[in-house]
Amino acid sequence: FLFAKEFGRNIDIPMMYAVDRSDPGLRLFMNEYIKSGGSKDLECYVGYFSRASKKEKLDQYVNMLNVSKIAELMNSNNQNNISYKGFYNNKLIKKCLIFAADNGALFSAATILTLSTTVRPLSILITPKTDKENKKIACAKSLTSSLVGYGLMLMFSKPLTRSIKKIDNNPTKYLTKDVVSKYQDDKKNILDSKKYQLATEFLKLGLGFILAAPKAILTILTLPFVNQKIFSNTTTDTDLKQNSIAFKAKENFTKHFAKFLSKDSVYKLAKKYENSNFPLHITAASDVLTASTFIVSANKNKKIKNERKKSLIYNTAISTTLSLIATYGIEKLTKKSTENFIEKFKKANKNDPNLSKYIEGIKIAKPILLLGIIYYTIIPVISTFWADRVGQK
Repeated sequence: FLFAKEFGRNIDIPMMYAVDRSDPGLRLFMNEYIKSGGSKDLECYVGYFSRASKKEKLDQYVNMLNVSKIAELMNSNNQNNISYKGFYNNKLIKKCLIFAADNGALFSAATILTLSTTVRPLSILITPKTDKENKKIACAKSLTSSLVGYGLMLMFSKPLTRSIKKIDNNPTKYLTKDVVSKYQDDKKNILDSKKYQLATEFLKLGLGFILAAPKAILTILTLPFVNQKIFSNTTTDTDLKQNSIAFKAKENFTKHFAKFLSKDSVYKLAKKYENSNFPLHITAASDVLTASTFIVSANKNKKIKNERKKSLIYNTAISTTLSLIATYGIEKLTKKSTENFIEKFKKANKNDPNLSKYIEGIKIAKPILLLGIIYYTIIPVISTFWADRVGQK
């Protein structure tokens, strides 16, 4: 706008795309535009640059710069406490929430990969009065588990995510009218239905549970190699051959997933538990299954030295138990604050067509981040210390 004004260009063009409700200087900006000879009847696009994506539908305000319209906008901002909208309208946050809603299992794997390759190794290494070799193998386990988990999720989640998106975008093509009507209930859009969201979460988050055991088995098989390569100066003849498997999300996948969603038993289950904290429960169940499988596999593995095996098993058991106890406790304490957060988020994004996806993303992301932060930052120091002590007995 200032550039256009300074060089005598058309000041209407920057004004058309510059209206953002989260801008505290919006009133001053509009007044300056009018003083410079701008039209009060100019049609403006609201939130053009704060959209989560270029495909997001624009709201067009006619006579936006009329004085009464300005007052109406400002009063609306004050009533809805729009001072917080800058945070809730953040494009990066919205993209992360969409990612969590569309691909919960991969979001979890990516979160774990980030924390386990940075924070958790540091937490383990700073643990006081602990055997150095036990620290090394604990770090190796953290790195191996996250890499294997992310690789598996990346491999298997793509066809699932693409198929669910196809159903989301065109439910009547893959689901019968009766099924759509059941899930949709009194909602205008099936995506706003809690029952439908939960039914799709059975698939999106259930994938993590299905892959929990294979992840643990692959982790224990790869662990000696990673431990020797990263934390040892000696070389090994172990040769890990990687087989790349390519998956394509064909129409067959979508039809199979649509059949799953169409099952009466799935609908009844979704209806019964639509208000439950399924993301937390399935994440916890996946962690328990992963830890249990890892402990059994580690106990049978002959490539891990016995003096390190006990510490590794105790570390896994202690860290998983303490993490789950702490996560459920904090989840209960923060339930009210989470509800308030969601209500504010709804107010700040009430005109956003992706609002239902954002809310679903919040509900999925919270337990994953909560459990991840506890498991990979606070617990490692405690579990590594006590595993070392118990393992020496």
